[in-house]
Amino acid sequence: MTFRILHVFDHSIPLQSGYTFRSRAILREQRRLGWETVHLTSPKQGARVPSEESVDGLEFHRTRCPAGPASRIPLVREVAQMHATRRRLAALAARTRPSILHAHSPVLDALPALAVGRRLGLPVVYEVRAFWEDAAVDHGTHREGSPRYRATRAVESFALARADHVTTICEGLKRDILARGIDPSRVTVIPNAVDVDEFEFGAPRDEALAARLGLRGKTIVGFVGSFYAYEGLDVLLRALPGVLRAHADVRVLLVGGGPAESRLLGLARELGVADKVVFAGRVPHDEVRRYYSLIDVLAYPRHAMRLTELVTPLKPLEAMAQGIVLVASDVGGHRELIRDGETGVLFAAGAPEALAEALVRLLDERLCWPALRDAGRRFVQRERTWRDSVRRYDAVYASLVPGIVACAC
Repeated sequence: MTFRILHVFDHSIPLQSGYTFRSRAILREQRRLGWETVHLTSPKQGARVPSEESVDGLEFHRTRCPAGPASRIPLVREVAQMHATRRRLAALAARTRPSILHAHSPVLDALPALAVGRRLGLPVVYEVRAFWEDAAVDHGTHREGSPRYRATRAVESFALARADHVTTICEGLKRDILARGIDPSRVTVIPNAVDVDEFEFGAPRDEALAARLGLRGKTIVGFVGSFYAYEGLDVLLRALPGVLRAHADVRVLLVGGGPAESRLLGLARELGVADKVVFAGRVPHDEVRRYYSLIDVLAYPRHAMRLTELVTPLKPLEAMAQGIVLVASDVGGHRELIRDGETGVLFAAGAPEALAEALVRLLDERLCWPALRDAGRRFVQRERTWRDSVRRYDAVYASLVPGIVACAC
């Protein structure tokens, strides 16, 4: 019997985010294991998408955004999106006859999958990558503890209780799930990881790119990713004057974009460091490695909040795979990945002076960098490869669909 998994994603490639990169890795490795995969995205993929789209050899079925007044009213909009996803999923499941439905965060994907699974008699796996209510706090649409926040949390708990199995990306999220009364035997951690072979260890600096950006001969502290408030890039900019007093050749390179970009530009001007910060903008995925090659120290200064305390990011693993020294705030999501002084350096979250001190110490002690780089690379090779991580789905699926066996390739 062919084992076929129908995945429901919030969004996917060609959009670029840690979410889409994890999804692509899961699909690639599941196919390598001999499983068939079918892929549906929610209306969050965008308003102008084809009904089907091929990206990187993967076929994605898209759900069109609901139109009309309902698309502009909070809560009504989300209900309309779920109805659209449910209709599209029901039709796709009837046609492809999957063995299992696998819905990925947010809960707006889980509820349609649960409805369709119950109707068709299919088991449902719900993968939690972050909680919808916590992401909404960062985006400014909820306040933690508000009635809307509590209602959203209740909806999340409802879905967790009804899924046949729950997977999640880290121990922090697992602890929160268990605290909601979910049976531990129904929760499995499938951690974020990297494909080590995709990253060149100690890649030489792209001097042509450095010259184009005005960074030739400079020491570069960098960030690559989305500019959300919780990433704490304001802390990095506020730390920069203190770093410059000790190391005048330091420049900050910010690669990416997002909601916080205009505020960061204004802050750089306010602090008088605008000429010491390069905003490179968003770059094509196949160009990102060139920018990584310029960076001496990668900074992950996330603010402390529920989202960052619970969720482990993907970027520090990519930094370790490439042998780039990293400094990160001591939020729970980072502590789960980074061993302070061994695979990276941690500093007190939200404290620019602590970040400045950590950066100056790192730049003063470059003789320690090879040991940090080697330890980071060994960590991802030993504990965080996608091949080993995705293999954990084998036991999850087998518990719901007896007889499922992954190939040994």
